[in-house]
Amino acid sequence: MDERYQLDDLLIDVRRQRVERAGVALDVRGLSFRLLHYLVQQGQRVVGFDELIAQVWAPALVNEETVTQRVRLLRQSLDDDPRQPRYLRSVRGQGYQLCVPVHAVETTGPAAPALPRWRRGLRIALAVALAAGAVVAWRSWRSRQPPPVPPLLQRADHYAGIGQRDNNERAIVLYRQRLQEAPDDPDATLGLSRAYSARACQYDGSAEDAMQAQRLAARMVSARPQWAAAHAALGYALDCRGEMAQALAAYEQAVRRDPGADAARGSAAYLYERQGRLVEALEANLQVRDPAKVRFLPIQIAGNLNLLGYAAAAEARYRDSFRLYPDSVFSNLAWPRFLFVHGRRDEAQAALDEALRRGAGHAGLHLLQAELALARGETGLAREASLQALRLRPQGSLAQTIAWVSGAQPLPAPAALRSRAGGLLEGVARGTDLLDGLDAALLLMAAGEPEAALAALERARLAGYRDAAYLRASPLLAPLRARPGFDASLERIEADLAAQRAQVRGKGLLPDETGTVRAMP
Repeated sequence: MDERYQLDDLLIDVRRQRVERAGVALDVRGLSFRLLHYLVQQGQRVVGFDELIAQVWAPALVNEETVTQRVRLLRQSLDDDPRQPRYLRSVRGQGYQLCVPVHAVETTGPAAPALPRWRRGLRIALAVALAAGAVVAWRSWRSRQPPPVPPLLQRADHYAGIGQRDNNERAIVLYRQRLQEAPDDPDATLGLSRAYSARACQYDGSAEDAMQAQRLAARMVSARPQWAAAHAALGYALDCRGEMAQALAAYEQAVRRDPGADAARGSAAYLYERQGRLVEALEANLQVRDPAKVRFLPIQIAGNLNLLGYAAAAEARYRDSFRLYPDSVFSNLAWPRFLFVHGRRDEAQAALDEALRRGAGHAGLHLLQAELALARGETGLAREASLQALRLRPQGSLAQTIAWVSGAQPLPAPAALRSRAGGLLEGVARGTDLLDGLDAALLLMAAGEPEAALAALERARLAGYRDAAYLRASPLLAPLRARPGFDASLERIEADLAAQRAQVRGKGLLPDETGTVRAMP
């Protein structure tokens, strides 16, 4: 018997994957049909988001918004008004429910002629044998299926995947609850590690958050050294601690163990860029197979293009990301910063004001506000912004430095400034964030040692710093721009960028000088 259902005036034919109304086929195909099929199988009970994700979308990882969009498409195909639904209603905060009962439709045909007794007996025996075989096959299949995802873990993964501050906090609570009931759950352990890293990196968490993330990930690397996800989580934690060389090594380990680990590949590409290895960064970004797994891929590619000198192509990507992802911390910061370093200060301020109105609380936004204010001579606003950045990220060395040099806080003695700068430069030598080199330069300028400040910038350049546009634009570095060594350092950066542009063209990543990117095979 074919599997067919009647839902109000709809006839749903599962074998043919066809939905009809009054004999006329409706445009319900693919994922929309699978969604409708699953819902009618559940009758009129409310079906939650997590269940739909697990039963209709798995193994793909999606969020509630994806489900909502697909329901919207299904309703359009059925001509079902969500304000006065006929077939499918939303149940606020829970999921979806059919509006009317659904009935199975039996197909009938002409009666079959009676079979001789011996043939009926043979058919019964054959049916019994087939049924027994089916039971054995089903048990074998069940033994090979992964165990169902515990509800706490499933919900924690859901909130973590949304990518917003409040939802990340919900994920942390749920991961902790899961680990209370199952302390050795590896997926919950890694999930909690990633959520702590997100709190530290994206939402101005504490240094302890990043340390806790590192401890959890390191435990999983030790327990399962071949698990790519464990190495990727360790890389994320190290990245958030500013240990970029170690973080990159961990990301590369993840990709070696799983060439399909797109998120780790994208993170490695980001760190290649931070080290000035722009050809490798662009190549890795364009090798990502599933862009949905690399949340910030558009602005990463924009960053590569911008540093390589393809500003027009970068601008389009930054602008689109700013419009399309208003809840993304990095999109909110990347666009106004791009405008700032290219000398478009009024546009940068307007974009920054919009980002702040969106509630994108991040220390980097307030540091940019401080620089824009200093460029206009508004020292009061610059001081206020630097203090706000420091409140959001009290462990941030650069936020503290700008609070000092802007006059928001009393400047320490020159010896203390030199000592702090020395520690930052030692970090640059071992592979920390190259912004530490710029931070050291600001401290040495404040200590009255401009030549030492230029030497700090040069050490950052030798380690891979390549953002020449920022060096030209920042009011913080204005005292150094009049010194001969500054231009010489910029010339060396430009020479390296020209060489990398030639490599990019040689590899076919950029077909011409327009900056149009061609995806790699």
